[in-house]
Amino acid sequence: MKADEINILFTSSGRRVSLVKKFKEAYALHGIKGKIVTADLKPTAPTAFMSDRHVLVPRVTEPDYLERLLAICREERIHLVVPLIDTELVLLADHKPLFDEINVKLLLSSKELNEMANDKQKTYEYFSANGIATPKVYGEDELEKGRYQFPLMIKPRNGSSSQGVTKILNERELRFFKDYIPGAIVQQFVTGDEYTVDVMVDFGGNIKTIVPRLRIETRAGEVSKGITRKNEAVIAAAEKVVRALPGPVGCVTLQCFEQQGGEITFIEINPRFGGGIPLAIEAGADFPLWTIRLGRGESFAEGQDYGWCDRLTMLRYDDAVFTKEIAYGY
Repeated sequence: MKADEINILFTSSGRRVSLVKKFKEAYALHGIKGKIVTADLKPTAPTAFMSDRHVLVPRVTEPDYLERLLAICREERIHLVVPLIDTELVLLADHKPLFDEINVKLLLSSKELNEMANDKQKTYEYFSANGIATPKVYGEDELEKGRYQFPLMIKPRNGSSSQGVTKILNERELRFFKDYIPGAIVQQFVTGDEYTVDVMVDFGGNIKTIVPRLRIETRAGEVSKGITRKNEAVIAAAEKVVRALPGPVGCVTLQCFEQQGGEITFIEINPRFGGGIPLAIEAGADFPLWTIRLGRGESFAEGQDYGWCDRLTMLRYDDAVFTKEIAYGY
């Protein structure tokens, strides 16, 4: 790879237009040579019209998905792969040696971390074992004996994007949703200011920055209105969590509540770019440039960067791409 060139492949790119745009801006601003390639199941993915090249792939669950990704990496001379959805993180982590063989880096945390983050029960157990405040998950024995108080929170054990997450107010709702939601876990209900926290980590575990984003409003599990906050308590708590994680790499997105008494309670880990990351980038946390640096084999050993703008607000709205035809083939 030339010192001034890097080609990045975003997998499962879908609607992540803002993120792709931010990376293209970083290329232009810093005079970086290379291209942004997006991959998706559909030729109608909006990112297809923002990247330098768009390629079609099978579903992540199909047996030839990995083979197709490796072929794209060779054909497009990819240096760094950035996965964007939960469903492929464990798969890619499990097959990382295949990418190593063709000198392609994966912006990907360890298999252990991805397996733990993909399982809400394992996440709870990991937080509890490491002294990290988290809502209690009730076992079957406790549920049978009524050792809980309403309201409760119920969610799929392996869910994402807040799908199936339901507040439970009474016994009738508990019985219904426990049967209705596949692999349901029942959790203590917590309240307070809800934060999404973006943390950038290099391949050696060095943290570059931590950006808490107060969630004002969400839609379909993704923040639609948010504001950056230099909340020192949240930053310190998030750093403690990330330093306890096994093999964090790239953007690690945490979810937490700052409760009324001041306790920071963590509920979720997503070891990938979250949907609201454009707010952190717009605030001055240069996740695109830092990602490019990692793709070049650099590290963040020089120290952390907290120069991003406090209290920058993001108010999202729908936009559209207009095209006369779809010309991509697979």
